[in-house]
Amino acid sequence: MTDFTDEELALDPHFADRFEPGFRPACQLYLISPPKIEARFVDSLAAAFDGGSIAAFQLRLKDIDEDAIARAAEPIQALCAERDVAFIINDSAALAKRLGADGVHLGQGDGDPREARKLLGPKVQIGVTCHDSRHLAMEAGEAGADYVAFGAFHPTMTKETHHRPDPSILSWWTALFELPCVAIGGVTADNAAPLVKAGADFLAVSSAVWNHPDGPQAGVAAFKAAGL
Repeated sequence: MTDFTDEELALDPHFADRFEPGFRPACQLYLISPPKIEARFVDSLAAAFDGGSIAAFQLRLKDIDEDAIARAAEPIQALCAERDVAFIINDSAALAKRLGADGVHLGQGDGDPREARKLLGPKVQIGVTCHDSRHLAMEAGEAGADYVAFGAFHPTMTKETHHRPDPSILSWWTALFELPCVAIGGVTADNAAPLVKAGADFLAVSSAVWNHPDGPQAGVAAFKAAGL
């Protein structure tokens, strides 16, 4: 196998300028739960939904068993259905199947999208984390993913990250592929604009909403004020 230097593999930041931009819907918010949730979290989620339009909500809870996640999910999933927000489970296709979730988000160590598709059927959304890798994103698309996620674009306290892509990877993806892409990692209302301009179809947000000094409704409203 030929070895390439980082410089040779680097993406031209103006790559997408060579292509005529196709139509893509306006960028939308993809809300991720905080790492831990309280008993009345559903009230906070309702407040977030009141702040502006949210396309999807991902329940991402680590270090607790699936029975506990399933119990926590029940009122949250009901609220998502009421508000017409896609309800996504993180990591586990089996749990997504058990709950009848609208989708599952898989990290690189969370299983093959093809196997998830066999389990979940054609209507359930499957997303795949692709870090800063064009290769992983193309593999995910070939495996039948419904969206790919790139990041972390900014430092984040939500999870440990080891990859920091340039926004140009979003431009590259949207220039060549119809499959939606998600920008994730430390996204705030203040730093969202370059990611939207680069081509993100969705912005995955978490701390900027849940840790907003004026509450989650204001956290979502801040993105609306910023143009989303």
